[in-house]
Amino acid sequence: MLTQPDRPAGRGKKLQPSPVKQLALEARAPLLQPRTLRGGDPEAAAARGALLALELDVLIVAAYGLILPQAVLDMPKHGCINAHASLLPRWRGAAPVQRAIEAGDGRTGITLMQMDAGLDTGPMLAKAECAISPGETAGELTERLAEMGGEL
Repeated sequence: MLTQPDRPAGRGKKLQPSPVKQLALEARAPLLQPRTLRGGDPEAAAARGALLALELDVLIVAAYGLILPQAVLDMPKHGCINAHASLLPRWRGAAPVQRAIEAGDGRTGITLMQMDAGLDTGPMLAKAECAISPGETAGELTERLAEMGGEL
């Protein structure tokens, strides 16, 4: 599994693992947490090497938060697929759930897309829609969309 490094959170600003890291640790799955996959620094190069060694058929990305370099996009035999938490092209980029709620959208959903070098610009493969319930929080909606993305 691949996730961003632990980040400070809460009142004490203690380092907190991402949900992906927590799941990887519980499952005793291999875990990579590079600060970046870009450039020539040793950490990025080691992470790219570890991904390449997996000989992936496909790489599924969900809420990773970093742009993947072309070298990583080209690694899997069938490319990289992003599960994006909006009905593209409505809310490209960061915070699509929050943007949909702020805009008063009545519907949102998940879009699976083939990743390319742009930001949420690759071909769309599949979509699933849902209503945004009155008063629903971004956290609640994100949980529902995560379930939908897994099913899709």
